[in-house]
Amino acid sequence: MADNNHSHFQHPYFVLTGIPGLEQKYYWIAFPLGVIYVIALFGNGVIISTIKSESSLHIPMYYFLCMLALADMGLTLCTLPSMLGIFWFNYKSIAFDSCLVQMYFIHTFSAIESGVLVAMAFDRVVAIWNPLRYGTIITNGVVCRAGTVILTRAVCVVFPVPFLIKRLPFYHSNILSHSFCLHQDVMRLACASTRINSLYGLIAVIFTKGSDSLSILLSYVFILRAVMAIASGEGRLKALNTCVSHICAVLIFYVPLIGLSVIHRFGKHLSPLTHVLMANAYLLVPPVLNPVVYTVKTKEMRKKIIQIFVQTKITAEG
Repeated sequence: MADNNHSHFQHPYFVLTGIPGLEQKYYWIAFPLGVIYVIALFGNGVIISTIKSESSLHIPMYYFLCMLALADMGLTLCTLPSMLGIFWFNYKSIAFDSCLVQMYFIHTFSAIESGVLVAMAFDRVVAIWNPLRYGTIITNGVVCRAGTVILTRAVCVVFPVPFLIKRLPFYHSNILSHSFCLHQDVMRLACASTRINSLYGLIAVIFTKGSDSLSILLSYVFILRAVMAIASGEGRLKALNTCVSHICAVLIFYVPLIGLSVIHRFGKHLSPLTHVLMANAYLLVPPVLNPVVYTVKTKEMRKKIIQIFVQTKITAEG
């Protein structure tokens, strides 16, 4: 009878973990963490507003960049309440259903960002492989359809995850390893077989991050072949330079992701601090660095942002 009661039991809330061993220093961590969130939201917001307001940037490459910025803002807003709650107010509890909602949106926006990186890779392939037909191949309609497919795929693939977690009983520990809810982290606390969850999680990762990373790799194989066919060295450098920002964005996203996956799979003997720092890097580094990379490396974007700041300063002084 007790086992039957346990089979339907779920904790009303989970307890989030900040940074193990640094609990007494949360006051000092809170300020730089707040700055990181401000930079992420402000940087991506500036990119979106700049692309929206400047008609000269209404081209496919910048539409994809706008999608990337939206995905980064989504990731930032997903983790902001729980992270700041812990480090600013020492509030570590999160309701069970709220945890599932946060988990869903974190994994959804992560899948969206991965899909956008694939679309941007395809954009670069067409721009370098067949520049004369770029305008007829990558049209606004193609960008719109690509965005719809990316969004639909992410929403549908991640949709079953919270329900698969909801069916599991939780009657032992309710302490999570991170400052936010991740599928792997919540799943390990379940007091029943998680084979279905693990299998579906693996399928979802292969269908999204796995296929996306392979597609990006193949895209750069085509790009390198096209670049090698360019006669002049200057032309090769110019062609490769158009891909630098995208390569940086791919590395910024996939290196922490791969590191986190490896640690979850093989690093169970590592300290909790390592797990926490890698998870935080996976969710905080891309939203902070992507706007910096694209602003520094994209001449048009840099020029427009500088113009906006100058105009804003003149208006304020006037």
